[in-house]
Amino acid sequence: MPPSTKIAVVTGASSGIGSVYADRLARRGYDLLLVARRGERLQSLAARLEQACGIKAETLVADLEREDDLTRLETVLAANPAIRVLVNNAGVARLSPVAETPIKDSLSQIALNITALTRLTHAILPAFKERNDGVIINIASALSLHALPVSSVYSGTKGFVLNFSRGLQQELANTGIRIQVVLPAATATDLWDIAGVPLVALAPETVMSVEHLVDAALAGFDLGELVTLPSMADPGLWDRFDAARTELFAAMQTSQPAPRLLSLSATQPSI
Repeated sequence: MPPSTKIAVVTGASSGIGSVYADRLARRGYDLLLVARRGERLQSLAARLEQACGIKAETLVADLEREDDLTRLETVLAANPAIRVLVNNAGVARLSPVAETPIKDSLSQIALNITALTRLTHAILPAFKERNDGVIINIASALSLHALPVSSVYSGTKGFVLNFSRGLQQELANTGIRIQVVLPAATATDLWDIAGVPLVALAPETVMSVEHLVDAALAGFDLGELVTLPSMADPGLWDRFDAARTELFAAMQTSQPAPRLLSLSATQPSI
């Protein structure tokens, strides 16, 4: 991502991971389009970064769960040829058992974590492909790889982000467009206040600062990583996981049912 007067768009930029991405990209010389619901915070961040980094920072107040706001941002992404980076950071977590969760909370997670991210990617890709240049950074989660009794919907949405990103990486492998997917573990953001699990309930040694998270993620990008797990010290763990995933998928490519499922000694039907 060479320093230039090109624009980086960061969603969910008013606090947490998004605001630090904005800071780091401004320091790399990018002008910014900062997107979030909280206008006062956006304006304050934009003014600070303009002053500190000598860049231009514009703001767009938008709730990406709302159709009109999402459409407005799609239009900007499709129409502005100066945009070179899209950080799909906006997201929400509601951590509770499905049976105890209002349906609106589940749909809210799907709308922001899946629908908005997908639509914004669709909006920017044609211009990126025409120039054969561009960067999309998708913020997933460690829970893309794991589910808890309270994370069924959230893990499902972040699992989508991981697989969507990996498919795009293969689709665009021979182009100048780069897709990175970042899987943060527990990070000190205000997402926890919304999620229903207070940050103070977590062991402090398991929680990474936002600054460390973003700096590690950008270091992974600079190293050419397609999938960055900022808190994982042993990259061999991911390599073995990914190899096992590939082997498992290959083993499924047969027309025959698994022998254990055809066994005459199978137990009596349970339903």
